[in-house]
Amino acid sequence: MADRRYTKTHEWVTVDGNQATIGITDFAQSQLGDVVFMELPSTGRKLAARETFGVIESVKAASDLYAPIAGRITAVNEKLSSKPELINSDPYGEGWILKLDLAGDLPDDLLDEAGYKKVTEASAE
Repeated sequence: MADRRYTKTHEWVTVDGNQATIGITDFAQSQLGDVVFMELPSTGRKLAARETFGVIESVKAASDLYAPIAGRITAVNEKLSSKPELINSDPYGEGWILKLDLAGDLPDDLLDEAGYKKVTEASAE
């Protein structure tokens, strides 16, 4: 299993070879509450690191989703169109959002688990 890296905007990414999988963190889904809608991007779209690629809506709020890394989208989790609650029940598994072919190296600002935990503890205070 590839190391999971995190952004300060609460997305996660795992990289396996040239393929990356992206989703939102358990902390993010718990802050949002029940997810009711996902606006997902199209496959084939190229994303720059930190570019907005979609919107997640919950009963409490709507939030933009940001690409943690640059690449071209190769797959979108179509299950989320009819079952957006997968984000709540399994954010690191069935609730993944998209996959992309990596373009270049991982950004230096991605956090490891310990670094991300500090971010979530700071925002919980």
